[in-house]
Amino acid sequence: EPAPLRGLARRFGVSMTPVREALRRLVAEGALTLSSSGRVSTPELSSDRIEELAALRALLEPELAARALPRAHLALIDSDDPLEAGLEIFAQPPGKRLQSLSLLSGGEQALTATALIFALFLTNPAPICVLDEVDAPLDDANIDRFCDLLDSMVAETQTRYLIVTHNAVTMSRMHRLFGVTMVERGISRLVSVDLGEAELLAAE
Repeated sequence: EPAPLRGLARRFGVSMTPVREALRRLVAEGALTLSSSGRVSTPELSSDRIEELAALRALLEPELAARALPRAHLALIDSDDPLEAGLEIFAQPPGKRLQSLSLLSGGEQALTATALIFALFLTNPAPICVLDEVDAPLDDANIDRFCDLLDSMVAETQTRYLIVTHNAVTMSRMHRLFGVTMVERGISRLVSVDLGEAELLAAE
């Protein structure tokens, strides 16, 4: 199975056995393909294959519910035709019932959207991911959680993450900072700081 799935299973304490069995069955039937690097792709997504993937999710839901872990899923709405239907995100943050994304608070919406983006990058990685002010609606505790998750994504994927932020806590957790300063009126200057090297210099 893909290495990122193993990493998520370890972090959340979820058994990989049902996931491994389901993935092997889907690969054997041609619904999924796995590259040598563990990248997952879907060569053909027919209605039968969609049902298979739904069954894979159903295998995990009882274990996730028993551990009181957050849950979420996507649903087509307003039409049975996938080309005309809308897409609704349903999420269940800890301590709340499953509900539409639009009914969650700003911070919960930001975390849910970020989780969806990271899930997509775990399944189908890209070289670069740009996140613009996603931490703006978060409080300090959730900013720390966001940064911890970002650290995990950096360790488990080859993607470079560019974070646009004005939050001091988020900036302090980055590897390198880029900013614009105005030394003289009307003259802007791009500044780059390697925080790892800065820490070494401060320690000397």
